[in-house]
Amino acid sequence: MRSLRRNKTKGAAAAAVQLRSSGAQPFGALRSYIPLSTGETRLYRAIREAVPVVDAAIYKLVRLTGGVQVRCGNERAERELREFLCTVPTGRGQYGFNTFMERYLDSLLTCGRAVGEIVPSGDGREIAALLCAKPETVEVQEGDNPLDFKLCARTTGQCVPLPRQDLLLFTPLNPEAESPYGVSLLRSMPFLTELLLKIYYAMGQNWERCGNVRFAVTYKPQGEELDRGQAQERAEQIAQEWSDAMQSGREGTVRDFVSVGDVSIKAIGADNQIPDSEVPVRQILEQLVAKTGLPPFMLGLNWSSTERMSSQQADMLTTELTALRRSLTPVVERVCRLWLRMHGYGCGFEVVWDDINLQDEVEEARAALYREQARKLRIENDESEGVYGDQ
Repeated sequence: MRSLRRNKTKGAAAAAVQLRSSGAQPFGALRSYIPLSTGETRLYRAIREAVPVVDAAIYKLVRLTGGVQVRCGNERAERELREFLCTVPTGRGQYGFNTFMERYLDSLLTCGRAVGEIVPSGDGREIAALLCAKPETVEVQEGDNPLDFKLCARTTGQCVPLPRQDLLLFTPLNPEAESPYGVSLLRSMPFLTELLLKIYYAMGQNWERCGNVRFAVTYKPQGEELDRGQAQERAEQIAQEWSDAMQSGREGTVRDFVSVGDVSIKAIGADNQIPDSEVPVRQILEQLVAKTGLPPFMLGLNWSSTERMSSQQADMLTTELTALRRSLTPVVERVCRLWLRMHGYGCGFEVVWDDINLQDEVEEARAALYREQARKLRIENDESEGVYGDQ
């Protein structure tokens, strides 16, 4: 019987063991995705959730765009309109037209289009609220000419035009000739974002395998032959003693591990080095940051110890913000024009954005000093040449 058991044991096939888990990075929507229509909105939101630099860039662009004010020819109308812009409800416990514009611009940059609604009061004499809608729930139905379009909602497989089109707000970001929906700021980022997430996920896996040190305890019998039961018993004793020694170390005490025989202990993964990811990560981040138009140091990427915003960078960023303001100005004008007509004012108005301040106060003061000195020298030069006397 014993010989039969031994033959059965020796003839048993070894099972294949796969130790690596089948995990994958959590943002799977970024893999093998080709944006074809409005379905990429969820992808763009996933990019913002996965890459903090991209999310921070959107928020900074929204903040840098600044607030808006309105000037009217009628002082009373201007005072009442400013009061309305400061107190109009915008949903979810927020008030003020600037809070509405921040969410509107956030949707415009992320989705490539923004949709809003002017909600009138019950009697139709006041604007009760300004609300933003999800762009993916609204479709554009083009008319017979490029100036004619309607916003529609898809219900039960049909595209139904929404009522009161005059109260709906719609803004596309850099729309292309063949599409009225606009282009998201994140359109060219999915491929690079997928590469970046692969690197980060691999780094986490490598640190999980190599950073958390594991030990391999190997016992080699010498000068004795152990049957299977004795070998298993000896292995269990060594494993128990090693586990007790490790547990004592976690509790703050030092305990030696003593064993009889040829016992070797090796750290698993100690010989392997984690690949350096600084260069590829920086190359990918440079591409992502370049798409936003922001200087790297504004996003916490201090790639140079002496990096600061130059005048050329400030001019370029100011140009980007001015372009965003041009896209938002028609929305401000529609809301203000409707409010003035509702209250019986026929005066004109002007939309005034807050000044964009990207330079240091010291630099601005020095520039103002240089302008005044140049003006003084110009006046003295004109006086010395007798220009004023001839006139």
